[in-house]
Amino acid sequence: MKILDRYLLKTFLTTFTTVFVILFFIFILQTVWLFIAELAGKDLDLIMVCKFLLFAMPRIIPLVLPLSVLLSSIMTFGNLAENYEFAAMKSAGISLQRAMKSLTIFILFLSIVAFFFANNVIPYAEYKFINFRKNIAQLKPALAIAQGQFNTVGMYSIKVDKKSGANGNTLTGITIHKKALYGAGSKTVIKAKNGELISNEKSSNLQLVLNNGYYYEDIVPVKYEERSKLPFAKSSFKKYIINIDLSKLNTADTDDGSITNTNNMLNISELNYTLDSLHKNINVEIASFSENINERIGIPKTTDIQPIQSKKPLPDNLLSLFTNKEKFDILNIAVSSTEGTLFSIDSTSSELEMKQKNINNHLLAFYDKLVIAFACFLMFFIGAPLGAIIRKGGLGLPIVFAVLIFISFHFINTFGKRISQEAELSPFLGAWMSSFVLSPLAILLTHRATNDIGLINMDVILVPFQKLIKKIFPSQNN
Repeated sequence: MKILDRYLLKTFLTTFTTVFVILFFIFILQTVWLFIAELAGKDLDLIMVCKFLLFAMPRIIPLVLPLSVLLSSIMTFGNLAENYEFAAMKSAGISLQRAMKSLTIFILFLSIVAFFFANNVIPYAEYKFINFRKNIAQLKPALAIAQGQFNTVGMYSIKVDKKSGANGNTLTGITIHKKALYGAGSKTVIKAKNGELISNEKSSNLQLVLNNGYYYEDIVPVKYEERSKLPFAKSSFKKYIINIDLSKLNTADTDDGSITNTNNMLNISELNYTLDSLHKNINVEIASFSENINERIGIPKTTDIQPIQSKKPLPDNLLSLFTNKEKFDILNIAVSSTEGTLFSIDSTSSELEMKQKNINNHLLAFYDKLVIAFACFLMFFIGAPLGAIIRKGGLGLPIVFAVLIFISFHFINTFGKRISQEAELSPFLGAWMSSFVLSPLAILLTHRATNDIGLINMDVILVPFQKLIKKIFPSQNN
């Protein structure tokens, strides 16, 4: 390795390490803030809190690593340009591409490491993180339900006015909303004066014993005309027991509470296997549902269609063949059958949408492992030529450019994932959208830095205005 390569690599690594540590510490504080409601006031010792944060740290890497590469690249090449070291290199016949050669190899190696980290370490950390939260909830049931706020645990949203007892297991003023399937709104409300939380280290169930309360449930009739009556059921109880699966406590992701994060616990090979099973499952369900609907509405299979031999033509109005009572019965049967079919179609459609969202989430998790590797490479080829163009090092202007570029990258990435989860865009385009949008910027900056062209060519902007002024005021030009 030549002296120049060693010098550039040493300068970049020093800056990169410093920036990475600072940004990692900032994002750790953000993680603490995200989970402050889950950690504060739960009677957790320091070791458990440290373990909690340790398992949450790997998910920070996909954010910190590309930003660190971008900022350190701008700072490193900005310092070299500001101190006229690039000018000395070019006078010696060393181009920008040659100066970037050793760092490009390092970034390529860093991208490979980032891929293996995302494919192996992050899924393992997610698994440990979720199970650690589950174990905490088993050992300390008070962690599952916080006082004075609604806590989502599986199918239940629970609020208690007061908690007491040695471990906070005794509850007072309990309100429970049971979620309806397919996001149709809350259909069941349970209120109780007091209750108790009971857990077992060997069981994944949390038992909630309620005393002296009421149970309200909305009833949804099959017939639409009866739904306007808003029927409901009400009952009272002296003792009511609810078993809550603590594994449901871990389905809430920190970014979006409605999206399960079990797909983040899988590596690429496991995701491929899972996606294959999910696709087969949804295809079988679609085919089965189509056959059932066809049979319900009387459409025969293609192989079962036989030509109808009719002795006499049927009248245009078939109902004229029946009496008024028979007409009434036939129309009622038709309306009931149609309503039942429409209800079945709506419920199955909602179920298939949920399954498709699950498939999209797994595909996004698959592509994310590749995007993080490419993001490091992309940010380097944006930051290095940008630093050479602006010719500013330090923590001033480089931070401004780095933050603007990374916020754009992160916003586009988040936007693409959100619309992909809703099946409005393919998961491939959603995951790679930010890379596709910023790749032309990297090519443009590299081209301009190689040819010693500034960030903005002011002549392109000023010359048309100068020509316009000359045409308007020709006398002033003489």
